[in-house]
Amino acid sequence: MTINLSRIYTRGGDQGKTSLATGDRVAKTHPRLEGYGTSDELCCLLGKIRTLAEALPVDSAIHLRTVPQLAVIQDRLFDLGTMLATPSGKEWPGMSQIVAQDVTELEQWIDAFNEELEPLNSFVLPGGSALNAEAHVARAVCRRFERLLCTLGDQEIEVSPLVMAYVNRLSDYLFVLSRWYSRKEQVAEYLWSQRKGPI
Repeated sequence: MTINLSRIYTRGGDQGKTSLATGDRVAKTHPRLEGYGTSDELCCLLGKIRTLAEALPVDSAIHLRTVPQLAVIQDRLFDLGTMLATPSGKEWPGMSQIVAQDVTELEQWIDAFNEELEPLNSFVLPGGSALNAEAHVARAVCRRFERLLCTLGDQEIEVSPLVMAYVNRLSDYLFVLSRWYSRKEQVAEYLWSQRKGPI
């Protein structure tokens, strides 16, 4: 894919249409746009978390461990967006892809964080620290993204199984990350206080 951003506005979308990665013109209501638009939204949220983590001392565990991971994930979300913006059968040599190793890498990061956490005995609520809350916001958007990908499949728009697996695992990563942030910042997690209704 050739990227040339010397000119930002093109007027090409003024009539409600835009181009996919292959140059095909589609309406801005096309389901593919909702797909890679949501990937972009999630990438923005991860950029906010990454920025918060980068503001911490460079030798802190949060900075050392999560800044590089979030940078990788943002890159993979752009790769994923390219896949969603490319109609099936129109892929090209060297096109950005999500591969099995990307899913495995998320699983390894999840396992490493989870080893440092106490088992859950309650549902947790977002909050306690800015990093925790932002990670939960990203997790919720990631879950919406996953539901959207399922909808695309229902509309006969092919979604790679690896994309589905990656997004599913990413939401798990963000959940564990939120808890790990609380532990490292030494703040209590918000726990769900269930209202007991009438029997």
